[in-house]
Amino acid sequence: MTGFNFRNALMMAGALTVLAACNPDAEPSGSEIIAQAPASSPAASVGETPGTVTPTPMTVPQDILDMHESMLVMDTHLDTPAYFHTPDYNFSVRQTFEQDGTHVDLPRMKEGGLDGGFWVIFTAQGPLDDASYVAARNQALLRQMSIRELAAKYGDEVELAFTADDAERIAGEGKRVVYQSMENAYPLGTDVSLAETFYQGGLRMISPAHFRNNQFADSATDVSGESYGGLSPLGEELVRKANELGMVLDGSHASDETVYDMIELSTTPIILSHTGVDGVYDHFRNIPDELLTAIAEDGGVIQINAFGGYLEALEPSAERQQAMADLEEQFGGSYYDLDEATREEYSAAREEIDAQYPAPRSSFEKFMEHLLYALDLVGPDHVGMGADWDGGGGVDGMTDITFLPKVTAALLEAGYSEEDIEKFWSGNMLRLLRQAEEARTSEMQSPNVLN
Repeated sequence: MTGFNFRNALMMAGALTVLAACNPDAEPSGSEIIAQAPASSPAASVGETPGTVTPTPMTVPQDILDMHESMLVMDTHLDTPAYFHTPDYNFSVRQTFEQDGTHVDLPRMKEGGLDGGFWVIFTAQGPLDDASYVAARNQALLRQMSIRELAAKYGDEVELAFTADDAERIAGEGKRVVYQSMENAYPLGTDVSLAETFYQGGLRMISPAHFRNNQFADSATDVSGESYGGLSPLGEELVRKANELGMVLDGSHASDETVYDMIELSTTPIILSHTGVDGVYDHFRNIPDELLTAIAEDGGVIQINAFGGYLEALEPSAERQQAMADLEEQFGGSYYDLDEATREEYSAAREEIDAQYPAPRSSFEKFMEHLLYALDLVGPDHVGMGADWDGGGGVDGMTDITFLPKVTAALLEAGYSEEDIEKFWSGNMLRLLRQAEEARTSEMQSPNVLN
């Protein structure tokens, strides 16, 4: 953060599990968890709201801004619900990344032309025992409740979406689109039928695992040595249940073997909702060419993320490394092994370190390198964007969603057509959702009742 204050501390505590879990350096080895540090704050512009700081305007020609605004622009991984039950976040008020580290709110959605996307029900991985499953289930239900509360509170501005066709209709009415995804199926415990409850609440995308191996599958970032070699038998059951209900299966955070198993078992193509490519930066969380090709050949899609630590190797300053080593020595082990009270202590200590020694950041150019690499490898029918907004995403030159027209401009400059870019922004992900709907065998519905 640019400075330590109570507001930032609350926001950090409310979402640190998301930021830490998405970070490449938060592996079970106990090495550093790096939350993304805000960029330097520019001077305030004339006429802006007192007390706010507005980033320097982008240089995007008006005709491209108009084209961008005319498209249905969606992101498949919005971690913003992590803030919904925190005391200082207000979806209706324009905030800035420089001010509080957030990426998404309603005014910025309008400025950046973001029509909506998949809003995430995230649960950090914990122990594989009954008590922990119950606690995770409760947390996930509350997170889903917070998303539905958003739709109820701002009913004139946003709307829950349940089918692929809903997106065009909702956006056509001038509202923002709210699909729901579950990052980490851990809250289902050992009863995959619980997915039906979340489906009725609006869930339409699900990933089996997150930062560690769990009851369903192997994670890309778990180096403990204990594994199933892909999906577990329960994970195979989860894939079948998702197909039955008509949910898109998400392979982000899953190991390569797990993703191959998902491709083989699923009756519909899979998505990687927020992932980078090994061809640019070889990292556990990125995908090798041969696997990305297999996903595309099966009809699937990769949504490129903007989490700096997955885009390139980022070297923290010597002072930050020492501070983080001291923090690790103080708390020991992994963040996920800490109890709730100790996590709060850790969060407060991390906030101070982040304020004094900001983490290094990647760039818009490096993000585009990943994006163009994937497009070159598998083509515009199989690539989209899932930047990990409010979950650690954002880079210098694209610090929040107001910079999305810059991506449209860069794709045009690279030679992609308006039709290609429309597929990138929403066409590909909606195709997958429609395929999942058409293949479903369940008659279960989601009641669109919020009062």
